[in-house]
Amino acid sequence: MTDKKSANEFLNPIKADGKILRAEKSEILDQAIQFSTNLLLGHQQLTGESTLSHSDSVCQIIDNIGATFEIRAAIYLAHGCEVLNKPYETLLPVFGKGLTELAISCQKIFRLQKLATNFTDAKINSHTQVEHVRGMMLTFSKDLRVIMMLLATQLQNLRYITSQKKLGFDSFASNALDIFSPLASRLGIWQIKWEMEDLAFRILEPNVYKHIAGLLEKKRVDREIEIHEVTDFLNHIFSSENLQFEIQGRPKNIYSIVKKMRGKSLDFAQVFDLRALRIITNNIADCYRCLSLVHQHMRAIENQFDDYIAKPKSNGYQSLHTVVQDAHQKIFEIQIRTRSMHEHAEFGVAAHWAYKESGAKGYEGYSVEFEQAQRVAVLRQLLAWERDISIDAQGKNHQLSLVKEEKIYVLTPDASIVELTNGSTPIDFAYAVHTELGHRCRGAKVDGALVPLSTTLLNGQTVEIISSKEGGPSRDWLNSDLKFTHSARSKSKVRAWFNFQKSQETISKGRELVEKLLQREGKTSLKLDDLAKQLGFETSSLLFEVVGKDEFSLRQIELLWRPQPVEVPDDEKYLRKFQQTKSINSQGNVLVVGVDSLLTQLAKCCRPAPPDDVKGYVTKGKGISVHRTSCQNFLQLQHRDPERVISVEWNLSSTTRLSEVYTVDVQVIADDRQGLLRDISEVLAREKINVVGVKTQSVKGTAYMTFAIEIVKTSEIHKVLSLVHQVTGVRIARRP
Repeated sequence: MTDKKSANEFLNPIKADGKILRAEKSEILDQAIQFSTNLLLGHQQLTGESTLSHSDSVCQIIDNIGATFEIRAAIYLAHGCEVLNKPYETLLPVFGKGLTELAISCQKIFRLQKLATNFTDAKINSHTQVEHVRGMMLTFSKDLRVIMMLLATQLQNLRYITSQKKLGFDSFASNALDIFSPLASRLGIWQIKWEMEDLAFRILEPNVYKHIAGLLEKKRVDREIEIHEVTDFLNHIFSSENLQFEIQGRPKNIYSIVKKMRGKSLDFAQVFDLRALRIITNNIADCYRCLSLVHQHMRAIENQFDDYIAKPKSNGYQSLHTVVQDAHQKIFEIQIRTRSMHEHAEFGVAAHWAYKESGAKGYEGYSVEFEQAQRVAVLRQLLAWERDISIDAQGKNHQLSLVKEEKIYVLTPDASIVELTNGSTPIDFAYAVHTELGHRCRGAKVDGALVPLSTTLLNGQTVEIISSKEGGPSRDWLNSDLKFTHSARSKSKVRAWFNFQKSQETISKGRELVEKLLQREGKTSLKLDDLAKQLGFETSSLLFEVVGKDEFSLRQIELLWRPQPVEVPDDEKYLRKFQQTKSINSQGNVLVVGVDSLLTQLAKCCRPAPPDDVKGYVTKGKGISVHRTSCQNFLQLQHRDPERVISVEWNLSSTTRLSEVYTVDVQVIADDRQGLLRDISEVLAREKINVVGVKTQSVKGTAYMTFAIEIVKTSEIHKVLSLVHQVTGVRIARRP
């Protein structure tokens, strides 16, 4: 790399007395060539072509479509930027801000070309990476001049490869067909598109190319005679009508011929556009007059007419297309367009060059401002191209938006592309590369310089993550005020790490308690997984977790080895016990059929209350747990241990009903808003309902609330639910 000082030595001949020369436009190009020649001697492109020779050829390509001296100068300076450490600081004092920024933008685009080629060669996750290259081009290529230089340099690469008959450059050809030709097509630059496609096809399928080219050449003399005869015929017809016109032959695009043959299963002789003419007129009215005369004197082929003047293509292309047959039964394709339409068809948005310094006229004669006209034209086509890419990639119309949720693209140290949302930080980048890299991220370098982890990344930057061998994220990364993380994905990964750590601590605590119990009981030889399965858990970790959370009593494990006998009476004794039973000491309003004076409890999972349908479940060490028959927990217990399920019913005596109070849950789902909890609480207070507990949670604008309230009977709750449902924003009010 060349440093700033040595680069300035190359620029010295361009300066005079420390002041920047106010050069004429043509001198700008001379200065750029002089500067680049000193820097790029011996420098080569990936194709092996000399960079200086490559730049000369690219300048010739864009010169043919009307590029200024400034744009051609940017070609040389862009390649010079590749060998400078600080290109902006080096070029700015000599070439000014506009040309310097243009050259650096081009240099970034040239770098993308190389990346796309490397990904295709490596064939490692190449599809994703090429899609990212497309995305970066969409982000960087908002300037028409940059796009034109991008296409021109790719075309020159293909020209050099084919002229030198080089092998092993399929990646250039593949990228031309996958990335650059679609871009040229979207911008309507057919002159570059057709040549690029033919050269790429020649590299990828040389035998097929030679075969079709041979067929075209074999019939060339006959075809030229036929075209000459039809041209004379049309000249005579149009001249007699006093029309001003020009008739041209149309070049044959071998790649499009092959695509048509393969797509429609046609033989070579069935392709209509082998004999093709183009008629250019002065105005739209003359286009339709010419079309009428052609159809009047030649037979039109059915279903082979397209009016792209009345309904232009998405890239702005306009022309009349028709296929006709002459008196000798020969098929001809004819295109009819105005001069301005022809320029747009050949050069696309490049036909709209409107330079600040020249104040030139825009398309159709309207005066345009450079920044507005070319930016609107290019952005419109790039957005359409982006939509096409999205459809191809996903098989559905899912339009990406550069405005609504703009993406940025940054590079890893090994030049892989990572797509991020705008506003991302180095931590977001680390998590996008790999979750473990994100967890162990401790610092970052951006373009070789150390930066804070809260730094907002920009397009095209190279990011290197400094990581530790172990450890995890910081809770500060979840603090929105500190702005360490931007993407929802990164925040989710950080939360997941802390949740996992908490879960591991709980499991470790549960394991320790279980192992101590096994030591006391002399059961250390018992396999922990076997113990878990005996208790109804799939793995020992699940057992340890519920024990660690105090959701599963160690007493239940002890009872596994010392089970208590349960007397199961016969039917007569069962009925007799039921008739004798009046109440249960623990819950005076619950009758347990067949068992007297047994400890009972109302299950907290479903909170039953009269007159709910209920059943009992005989637990190990905690008596009978009474559940609602619709309770999901009870249904699982019943499926697992049906022999433990017993019938229970409510004691509905008047004295019991008046003395007993039940706690039930009310679940509310509502649109989250300020004052929602207050409004619901006021409804409950008006109905003199005692609230003994409230749980609330808000997720993405939706509030989930659970109220624990005290009632005498469940019939009271229906009125409460109806009143709560009337509160503004409440969607659902129900018992869970």
